[in-house]
Amino acid sequence: MKKLVSFVLIFFLVFQLITPVYAEELNENQLYSLSAAMIDGNNGRLLYGKNPNEQRAMASTTKIMTLILALEYGNLEDIITVSSYASKMPDVQLGIKEGEQYKLGDLVYSMMLESHNDVAVAIAEHVGGDLESFINMMNKKAMEIGLSNTYFLTPNGLDMEDESGKHSSTAYEMCLIMKYCVMDSPMKEEFMAICQTRQYTFSDYNNKRTFTVDNKNALLDKMDNVLAGKTGFTVDAGYCYVCAVSYEDKVYIVALLGCGWPNNKGYKWKDVTKLIDYGKSEFEYVKIIDRTYDIGEIKVIDGIQDDKTKLYVTDEIELLLCKDDKVDIICENKDVIYAPVTRGDVVKKLNIYINDEFYTSVNVYAEDSIDKIDLSYWVYRIFDMYF
Repeated sequence: MKKLVSFVLIFFLVFQLITPVYAEELNENQLYSLSAAMIDGNNGRLLYGKNPNEQRAMASTTKIMTLILALEYGNLEDIITVSSYASKMPDVQLGIKEGEQYKLGDLVYSMMLESHNDVAVAIAEHVGGDLESFINMMNKKAMEIGLSNTYFLTPNGLDMEDESGKHSSTAYEMCLIMKYCVMDSPMKEEFMAICQTRQYTFSDYNNKRTFTVDNKNALLDKMDNVLAGKTGFTVDAGYCYVCAVSYEDKVYIVALLGCGWPNNKGYKWKDVTKLIDYGKSEFEYVKIIDRTYDIGEIKVIDGIQDDKTKLYVTDEIELLLCKDDKVDIICENKDVIYAPVTRGDVVKKLNIYINDEFYTSVNVYAEDSIDKIDLSYWVYRIFDMYF
């Protein structure tokens, strides 16, 4: 194929059939948040962004990472002894005291439901062995997830800065952290169970003090199928919120940073509702590539049986797309291949672009096996001709 194969898919008519009425297009001015992002929980693709890659303080949404590390590397039956440093953390706090002992499996509810800063430090010191080691664990996990603009300095999200930068992340990367927790982590079920708990009562190890904590994630009462969510606030960060919501066969993950300051605590609920409603009304899964995708054939040089082979793909890709999304599928400009060829050999790639941004590549395979013309072939031909 000498010409570049480019298929531009415009989905306006398709989506008219699927969803007759659309919500008004969401623009940046309709959101209070300084930074906001919404991703497809199934693949991490950004569906909506308002300054999604701008680094900002993220307050107690930090505790999402603290919890998943506690679940993956801690034992919920472990007994934690409260340190002097943990007991002195500022509000919001449970009020744990130096020397008291608690079960890790109880303290995770205190941290996530009511966002207690003293508890987050106690958990971090225990799971990491010390606070510095746990912070290293947080940053290492961020790298494993693939984050490049997230820097952890505390396990509770209090504003902090060192010579390397501020405790910060981006709306997009906070979405990716939540995606890891609810979709990819081996402890995802435990994570979601904790985040969905409305109320939890527990005592210290010696049964001298009893506490009841209530979930401050108001979205649980405002919307169905909330998988997880975490609020946050500091003077630097403003109000923050990260959540995951399932709808039919879709998972929407939203992060809001800098979503107002006192007395605007309710802005985050308005923003997240707008974004989730936008996702529900505007996006549908569309099949981009499947096994029936026609990729044509390619010329084979020095082949015995044939001078060309058909091509095929095995990947099946569906994407959440809105009516304005444009998909380009561009085949590598490769006109010929050389024998020998074995069925299943990768001979080229299809590159997929969403709104002119590279999304992924798909392998293209040879359908036929074709031997090469070599010395043994000519010896055989000569022998056949004369004998």
